[in-house]
Amino acid sequence: MALLGQSVLAWSLFAYLVAAIPMGVLVGLVRGVDIRRLGSGNIGATNVLRTGNKGAAFATLLLDGGKGALAVMIARCLLAEDAAQLAGLAAFVGHLFPVWLGFKGGKGVATFLGTLLALAWPAGLAACATWAVVALVTRISSLSALVAAALAVVWAALLGHGDLTFLIVAMATLVFYKHLPNIARIQAGTEPRIGQK
Repeated sequence: MALLGQSVLAWSLFAYLVAAIPMGVLVGLVRGVDIRRLGSGNIGATNVLRTGNKGAAFATLLLDGGKGALAVMIARCLLAEDAAQLAGLAAFVGHLFPVWLGFKGGKGVATFLGTLLALAWPAGLAACATWAVVALVTRISSLSALVAAALAVVWAALLGHGDLTFLIVAMATLVFYKHLPNIARIQAGTEPRIGQK
C-alpha cells in the first residue's frame, strides 16, 4: 500500500511537471512570436488565436487538452482510478501554475476539458458542447468557459459520474479564480470577442 501511495505521488508530480510546459509559448516561439507579449498575454489557445493563426491556436488547444487527458489515461492504466483523478488534478494545476514560468500559467479551460474527457467522456462531451453553444451565441470565449465549468458538475452527476464531484468543483473553482479579470470585463461589457485580434 505504501509503495502504491508513493507511485501515485510520484506520477502526480511528473504529471504536474509535464503539464507545466507552456505549450502556447512553445507554439508561438516556433512562429517567432512570444505570445506573452501579445493580446491578453495569456498562454492559452484563445490568445494564440488573436495572432490570426488558427492552426497555431488549434495546436495549442490540442496540446493543452492533451496534458490532462494523458495524465489521466496513463495513471489509470498503471495505477488506479483514484490515481487517475489525482494525476488529472496535478496536470491541471501544472498548467495553471507552471514552475517553468514562475507559476504564471494559463486559465485552464482546455486542460480542464481534456481531463474531464479522459475521466468520463460523456460528461466531457457535454461540457465541450456547452462551451461550443455559449461561444456560438455570445462569441465570448471566457463566458463560454465559465458556463461550461459551472455546468460540468451537473453533467457529471446526471450522467452517472457523481464520484467526480469533488474534483470537478475544485477545478471549476480554479477556472473561475483565473478568470476574475475576465468576469470584471464581461460585467463592464469590454471583454474581447472570439477572433478579435
